[in-house]
Amino acid sequence: MRYIRRAVNVLVLLAAVNAASLVWFCSSVAEAAPHAKWLYLPLLAVFLYVNIRPLPKRCPTKRIQRLAEGCELLWLFAVTLTLTVLFQIWLLVYYANVLLILTVIFMLFAVIILEAVVFWNGMIRVYLTSVQLGIKHRILAALCGWIPLVNLWYLYKIIQITGEEVEFETEKWELDAVRAENEICKTRYPLLLVHGVFFRDFRYLNYWGRIPRELIRNGATVYYGQQQSAAAVEDSGRELAARIRQIVEETGCEKVNIIAHSKGGLDSRAAIAHCGMAPYVATLTTINTPHRGCIFAEYLLGKAPEVLRQKVAAVYNAALRKVGDPNPDFLAAVTDLTESACLARNEVTPDISGVVYESVMSYCKRAQHGRFPLNMTYPIVKHFDGLNDGLVSVESARWGEKFTLLEPEGSRGISHGDMVDLNRENIRGFDVREFYVKLAADLKRRGY
Repeated sequence: MRYIRRAVNVLVLLAAVNAASLVWFCSSVAEAAPHAKWLYLPLLAVFLYVNIRPLPKRCPTKRIQRLAEGCELLWLFAVTLTLTVLFQIWLLVYYANVLLILTVIFMLFAVIILEAVVFWNGMIRVYLTSVQLGIKHRILAALCGWIPLVNLWYLYKIIQITGEEVEFETEKWELDAVRAENEICKTRYPLLLVHGVFFRDFRYLNYWGRIPRELIRNGATVYYGQQQSAAAVEDSGRELAARIRQIVEETGCEKVNIIAHSKGGLDSRAAIAHCGMAPYVATLTTINTPHRGCIFAEYLLGKAPEVLRQKVAAVYNAALRKVGDPNPDFLAAVTDLTESACLARNEVTPDISGVVYESVMSYCKRAQHGRFPLNMTYPIVKHFDGLNDGLVSVESARWGEKFTLLEPEGSRGISHGDMVDLNRENIRGFDVREFYVKLAADLKRRGY
């Protein structure tokens, strides 16, 4: 049905655009077609209908439906404009005369206006609804739009990206709809998601991207750490301990399952070992956490002049206070991520019996696999620490009873930010939302 509807849309638009432009021309010459203007209304109605409803309602959400419609309109624009131009060229070649040339020129003018309606209708829809286009593709598309031939290539790229997004998101919704009743992520203890350094748990800008919603749709109960974005590990550990007590007291859940990213894993270990939280934590799963520190961070701190370090810290701390941190400490946070600090802390922060410790790590194969600034830090980290995700080395992240290394498929790597869906990017061969669903489902299977 989809291809039948698409073929019908192509024929309808071709007829509407070419016939409407011809009628427009003919109606301007009363002797040529005195009644041609009466064809405007049905042609206009058909044209408008395709622009309003290029696809039947078949997508699970309004956003995906609008995205699918925008993608379809751009595809229709590319096809119908190409066929129309070829048709006009054919007319000029085989029926060349002065009147026809004038007619074709006038028709082309009308075609450009009508096709522009189709194009901008589709482009506005995908710009407003697509997640995968991101800022980069939106800007590049606007720039390439002024370059002949390059604009056609980038139009194809946009259609490809948005088409894949529609298909991927539709399949995910269908999968969740099928397994909704099973509540495969409904663990015995709620999930506590603990963020990494320099980020906070904002209400409308989720550090974990689309992951929490996916977990909740599959039955999980989700809470957030809410610790400061930049502080010493021990200070963050105390904040987490207070948060865990609050959750346990308010809900009566007895324990929590912690899933912690980056420095959040170190904060969580401190809360368990030094703040008496072991009885209230069933499991700790660290994601890309530098348990053994970062050699490159220690090198940079050692080489940077004291004046520069203090100036950078002052700027960061001022910015962090504005977003809600009561007492941010940039230098303390960064220092606690160095190799020497982490190794020293490991000596006095043992794994506590009764708590299940597990870890997960990913890595990039090339610098460009990480978005800015990870693409800049990747070669530096690789030089000092080896195989890494743009910030943390694989060996530094290995911890606990079970270690999972995510091997990227093909040439695409999985960066530090990808592991928390920071860029909301659908990575071919790695579905980050499904990874966390399976992680929670495994916790449920094991009774946690």
